Amino acid sequence: MLRALRALGLAVLTAGLTLTAVPAATAATPAAGSAAAPAAERPLTPIGGGTGIIFRITPTPEERQSFYVCTLTAVGRDNAGNLVGLTNAHCFIDEKGNKLVGEKVYRDTSPAGTAAAPADLNASRADLETGAIGTVTYVSTPNNLLNAGPKGLDFAVIKLDETRVAPTATVGGVTITSIGAPPPNGVRMCKQGHRTGLTCGIKLGTHDIWFTHLIWTNGGDSGSPVVSGQTLVGNAWGVQHSSAILDIIAEMNTNGGVGAGFHLAV
Repeated sequence: MLRALRALGLAVLTAGLTLTAVPAATAATPAAGSAAAPAAERPLTPIGGGTGIIFRITPTPEERQSFYVCTLTAVGRDNAGNLVGLTNAHCFIDEKGNKLVGEKVYRDTSPAGTAAAPADLNASRADLETGAIGTVTYVSTPNNLLNAGPKGLDFAVIKLDETRVAPTATVGGVTITSIGAPPPNGVRMCKQGHRTGLTCGIKLGTHDIWFTHLIWTNGGDSGSPVVSGQTLVGNAWGVQHSSAILDIIAEMNTNGGVGAGFHLAV
């Protein structure tokens, strides 16, 4: 039996398992792959804003029965020179509200989908040849749009492994060359998500600490970069809401540590 739930642009999918409603998730039973090759034997895997990620793989990445998926917002460097990836916070918050700092993250090898033909969640699987691409170091307050919790910018910081991955400015239909503020209302923006690929819509306005738009998202797109032209302006976390990337960077700067001083790597 196969069932799915969607929450804030994310999906939880289970195959032969008890369904658990957790944001930014996928659980399935694809075939096991080979273990990661030694670093000296493999080329670096390109990743950037729009790359699909897979995590919370149980019982193991090689013999998994469930997993969760999201999309990277951007890849850059911090003031310490670390290679850093960003995505949504709610991807790494479990059913009990625990923030999953220390969680290992893998690249999703399944093909990206489109709005008309979303990527098959059952096809999502970890890139075991590359191995774990990074570790979650910080999880912000989630958006909490649909509940009474404190409102947050909904971002997570991943310290990436430069022996396994290299940054790229282009993923799918989006190229990111700069960082800036959201455009005026009525301006067309786009997102690149692993589940539904490139979708676009106009900016509508603001709501609390976020900005709103008519960009379509679906389960697995959480964290997608929202761009105006080639300028990264925010992350997508569902229900046509996004957090401004400049606000995210300001919070990382205030926090210090991995991610502080974030700027694009390419």
